[in-house]
Amino acid sequence: MRFDLTDLKLFVHIAESGSITAGAQLAHLALPSASARIRGMEQALDVPLLQRGRRGAEPTEAGRALLHHARAIARQVNDMQADLAEFASGLKGRIRLLCNTSAMTEFLPDALAAFLAAHPQLGIDLEERLSRDIVQAVAEGAADIGIVSDAANAEALQTFAFRDDRLALVMARSHPLARQYRRRSSIRYADALAHDFIGLAGDSAFQQYAAGQASRLGLHMHCKIRLRSFEAVCRMAASGAGLALMPETAARRSADADRLLVLKLNDEWADRKLLICVRDLDALPRHARQLVAALRRD
Repeated sequence: MRFDLTDLKLFVHIAESGSITAGAQLAHLALPSASARIRGMEQALDVPLLQRGRRGAEPTEAGRALLHHARAIARQVNDMQADLAEFASGLKGRIRLLCNTSAMTEFLPDALAAFLAAHPQLGIDLEERLSRDIVQAVAEGAADIGIVSDAANAEALQTFAFRDDRLALVMARSHPLARQYRRRSSIRYADALAHDFIGLAGDSAFQQYAAGQASRLGLHMHCKIRLRSFEAVCRMAASGAGLALMPETAARRSADADRLLVLKLNDEWADRKLLICVRDLDALPRHARQLVAALRRD
């Protein structure tokens, strides 16, 4: 059997994207060439590696075994490149970092800016996902590092404290609910869900989390409008258009903070802590270990 790195990277891209076409694009290969490489791998192993269907391509049991080894080889290559980057200009390491919305918007920009300034030879592939999906991706080796809420079940991973992330309910001081809670400092989520909300765009991991918590209460979170950032949500909430659920830090630093009433949520799930998670810290490429160390210090 003779596989090269291009074959293995192509297979990883296909498995993660669920599509031969998308995998070929990510590997910078023409579709016929990508298909030929996959057929060649299956012929060499004498076993099907992908199950093709209407919804795309999924690894077979043999394919999942190959995917595990292909990811391990890719990590080793990245580690080698990082070690040689000090000696050979032009070689760059990349780190795949998955995080939830709060980490993406509130805490990582400053931390990552400082890290990248100190390590100009490195790059970071940053992607927002739900915490439970991040845990699965890190466990499967599809990401180097994850940042998740402590509500996610990450017992199978190594975790390190990152940030406190308490959620709050935000509204204009003129909102009818604000008049009821003007002399209080907290509110139950269930007591707010009878009102209209301003939310984040539908693909936001945070918005999915907020809607999921409403569903667990047997209630529905009705969003009049969805915006792309917490700052825009604060601006809309300050106008009286609706309530908003967000990290307390985002509400306090908003340019419209003086026009907002910020109430802490009494619900236990709202008092969150963010965790850095990895599958095996010692097995990570050196540049990924350096990022974990920087985030822990920060």
